[in-house]
Amino acid sequence: MFNLDRFIDDCRTGLRERSPEVAIRDLLQRAVSTPSDLVGVLGTPREAGIATLHHSPELTVLNVVWAPGMAIYPHDHRMWAVIGLYGGREDNTFYRRGPAGLLVAGGQQLEERSAVLLGKTLIHSVANPLRAFTGAIHIYGGDFFGTARSEWDPDTREERAYDVERARRTFSDANERWRRECLEMSGRGS
Repeated sequence: MFNLDRFIDDCRTGLRERSPEVAIRDLLQRAVSTPSDLVGVLGTPREAGIATLHHSPELTVLNVVWAPGMAIYPHDHRMWAVIGLYGGREDNTFYRRGPAGLLVAGGQQLEERSAVLLGKTLIHSVANPLRAFTGAIHIYGGDFFGTARSEWDPDTREERAYDVERARRTFSDANERWRRECLEMSGRGS
């Protein structure tokens, strides 16, 4: 059974490993291999949002829930990140800087029970292509909220300072959009 306090302690211990990001990815891979245990502790994802499970200068652990059809603009972390899904799917698009701005440099689909390590310099955007909520644990090798980093306007691809409150509004807007869609669909079915 998943124990959140023990998991956080294990992640903090993993920071002392030679390759902490690999040790923590392995911990998260084990945790998401039994999604029902995580749902039992974190709840069934029913609303998009970012919940802080642990925050320190060395380590941030978040429970991130993506609304159906939600997407977030390109951004970087400037620290390694480990992402593990306990429900749904994340479609990641990877970018690299080019002379004229961001260039698409690949992508990766994450499915339930998968965990992936993202490097310190990675730029990516995330989308949930499903008509269901996606639940994920995101672990960062540093202070996710206090580290200066970048995001890119989704339309112009202009680089700007990352804004946590803008990201939170994106999640809030996705919830509102999903509620409207559900109301519209329930109105059609009557």
